[in-house]
Amino acid sequence: MPGRPYARLTEPLVRVNGVLRPASWDEALDHAANGFARAKAARGGDALGIFSCSKSTNEVNFLAQKLARIAFRTHNIDSCNRT
Repeated sequence: MPGRPYARLTEPLVRVNGVLRPASWDEALDHAANGFARAKAARGGDALGIFSCSKSTNEVNFLAQKLARIAFRTHNIDSCNRT
């Protein structure tokens, strides 16, 4: 909404039964990792992908493609370098 002030998040949130609640960083990262693992187990690595930023360094883009290919077991990686 225009003119409405927005506050920044100060702690991670996890969604449980459709409701967001505060969580520790360890819990939030475990929650995200478990979500990736469930999607990969249910649909295979090709259900996952990574979109990398053209403004990132070559090293960051290299690590993103390594994450996609080694951890996710997918070649679904793209970036906006073409624009």
